[in-house]
Amino acid sequence: MLQDESRHRERMQRKKQVVDQRIAAAQVDRGVLLVLTGAGKGKSSSAFGMVARALGHQMKVGVVQFIKGRFSTGEEAFFRSLGGLDGRLSWHVMGEGFTWETQDKARDIEAAQAAWAVSKDLLSDGSVDMVVLDELNIALKYGYLDCTEVVVALRNRPALQHAVVTGRSAPHELIEAADTVTEMKLRKHAFEAGVRAQKGVEL
Repeated sequence: MLQDESRHRERMQRKKQVVDQRIAAAQVDRGVLLVLTGAGKGKSSSAFGMVARALGHQMKVGVVQFIKGRFSTGEEAFFRSLGGLDGRLSWHVMGEGFTWETQDKARDIEAAQAAWAVSKDLLSDGSVDMVVLDELNIALKYGYLDCTEVVVALRNRPALQHAVVTGRSAPHELIEAADTVTEMKLRKHAFEAGVRAQKGVEL
């Protein structure tokens, strides 16, 4: 037992040394572009977790929702209940609902372009510390927005501004531009067993 504890301590000391060296070497402060994509659950939830984290640091945040516009999510209801946080949070629900619900391509394109207009304003505002573009990838996937224009705007945002983009099927150009990319993989989902979306979990 003592030998096991000694080996464990040595391994952890070596690991700590490596981690400490990497932390010491990371000295750059700048805004980062994060892309949350993939078929698995949790992309928007992760982004909204970062919204809470940023607000906890007294940062100013802008959220634009491209698709989820026909129903209110628990995250939106929660953040709105906080009373605007002295103007530090702006939340824009711009979507018309999922594409299979609207079944109106022209309307979907119009809604996506209106959402992108709001997004561009946020991405050019140096007073906004974080911009979340929820389900932007869906608008890009269906060609509702010009991918090159979107990537250029994201690259040219203020130097200290963070941007978070969510949605399945992130385009290659966006992935290449991103600093951090997380792909959510679906292993199993309650919906496949006939369980409808639940408040506090999906809604």
